[in-house]
Amino acid sequence: MNDMTALILRRMITCADFVSGEALCRECGISRSAVWKHISLLRNDGYSIDAVTGRGYRLSGLTGRPVEAEVLPFLTAERFGRKIVYHPVTASTNILAKALAVEGAVEGCVVVADSQTGGRGRMGRIWLSPSGVNLYFSLILRPGVPSVRVPQLTLLVAVAIHQALSALSPDLAAMIKWPNDILANGKKLCGVLCEMQSEPDFTHFVVVGVGININQSEFQPPLQESATSLFLETGQLFSRPALLASVLNYFEPLYNAWLVEDDLGFIIPVLEAHSLLQSKEVTIDQLKRSMSGTVRGISRFGELKLEVAEGEIILVSSGEAHLRTCPLII
Repeated sequence: MNDMTALILRRMITCADFVSGEALCRECGISRSAVWKHISLLRNDGYSIDAVTGRGYRLSGLTGRPVEAEVLPFLTAERFGRKIVYHPVTASTNILAKALAVEGAVEGCVVVADSQTGGRGRMGRIWLSPSGVNLYFSLILRPGVPSVRVPQLTLLVAVAIHQALSALSPDLAAMIKWPNDILANGKKLCGVLCEMQSEPDFTHFVVVGVGININQSEFQPPLQESATSLFLETGQLFSRPALLASVLNYFEPLYNAWLVEDDLGFIIPVLEAHSLLQSKEVTIDQLKRSMSGTVRGISRFGELKLEVAEGEIILVSSGEAHLRTCPLII
């Protein structure tokens, strides 16, 4: 969508009634035939637009795609999401966002796609990204902090997503699974992946990639045993533009506070209250070892507090956590 077409779309979104062709000509500095051309482009793109002689044009139906014009009406964040780069299909929003960050894109710029062909999660796992149903986006950050602090952002984003989901669907039983997932009824609903370009004492930029399963109605084996969506959990369809805006609205003040506070101490109570692993027996798999114990909380630096023996707690900074099942006693 070109800039002028997007401008006309935003103008109609912000008006509940008809907008005259004359007004669009005057506000956009173009001719009536040019206005009609852009209206036709919007219709071809899936927007429903009524045209009535003597009254002008009225937007009567949106596409539901997370494009800038459809996200902005829900956005209250001051910086995050004010620039949205939308792609119908891309390999990975994180790859595109990293390229934009290298080129100097401002903090808060969001890259969003309707579908990804090469989406991935932690440890290189494939994140299946069908079109038209879910939310896949990457947010560019420039925190200017030592690189050792960056992993904390994953949990900070998880809190913002949890808050957005809870506001959207208060009855949703969503839990945060350290270090980067949100689950509902034991199945994965959302994943977060942070990548950065940094030096030891300074972070040039961070790209936060997020995938949220929203309106997907089914998952093929073997994912049907481990993945879910908002639709499957609630039986309702949700607006992708509204959810994207809500995540950004919740995350921006958390991020601003994190820059001032220097750690996650201010949100530890929230993290622990909604932690899937809190007080659970778990096994943590790392590259060269595994460890088991009981989760006793999350440190202010984002590490998992793992009690490996009575009274002996170690801090785990990374790894894949698995809930341990008790053996059946006969």
